[in-house]
Amino acid sequence: MLVARGLTKEYLSGTQPLTVLRDVTFDVPAGAFVSIVGPSGSGKTTLLGLLAGLDTPSRGTVSLDGVDFGSLDEDARAKLRGAKVGFVFQSFQLIPTLTALENVQVPLELAGMVGTRDAAARARDLLVRVGLGDRLDHFPQQLSGGEQQRVALARAFVNDPKILFADEPTGNLDGTTGERIVELLQALNRERGCTIVLVTHDAALAARTQRTIRLRDGVIVEDVHHVHDTRPADDQRREPHPEPATA
Repeated sequence: MLVARGLTKEYLSGTQPLTVLRDVTFDVPAGAFVSIVGPSGSGKTTLLGLLAGLDTPSRGTVSLDGVDFGSLDEDARAKLRGAKVGFVFQSFQLIPTLTALENVQVPLELAGMVGTRDAAARARDLLVRVGLGDRLDHFPQQLSGGEQQRVALARAFVNDPKILFADEPTGNLDGTTGERIVELLQALNRERGCTIVLVTHDAALAARTQRTIRLRDGVIVEDVHHVHDTRPADDQRREPHPEPATA
């Protein structure tokens, strides 16, 4: 789904070049749930922007679902993002003058689908899925932080993206609410097969993903695959305990 090769990003700091990322290379298969971690200034958010085609590398390439971003102009990159990419941000990025239902329908409006029965149904179904079926007509200021982030999740998934990029999606939330968001991300990844690439500073959250890529000073210093029981929690609780051995 995602191929990064030799990604390097440099900026000018005064008259001196500043290298934020250096020769970053990895692949992300379809359906994976990957976290990117590292200390402040390690290049996490810069890398996410390059992977999503929001920025261009100084050197190196990024391919999304077989398409090289470097071969596209800005309009073509925007079209590709609109068709295949979802985004969730730490600051929610909801439109304050729109209701929860209207916010979720924004990507459908951009795709020319707003006003259709299917568009409204898809937006409503996703809000119900994230536990906000009774908040459809509420505006962002009438919702808690966790509820706003759930609206943002529903909006990110309404176009059935092939890949979701999330930048610190639990960073502004308390621990309990953040846990709810993580569970929703896991469920949507499992049920819809959407690839997720998540930037976080939370080691406990990263450990819940299938794989963690750790950055330090702009380079990959660790790439770890985690082993999880991916069955729903109810199934795990129903598994019988083994009988004690008998002589």
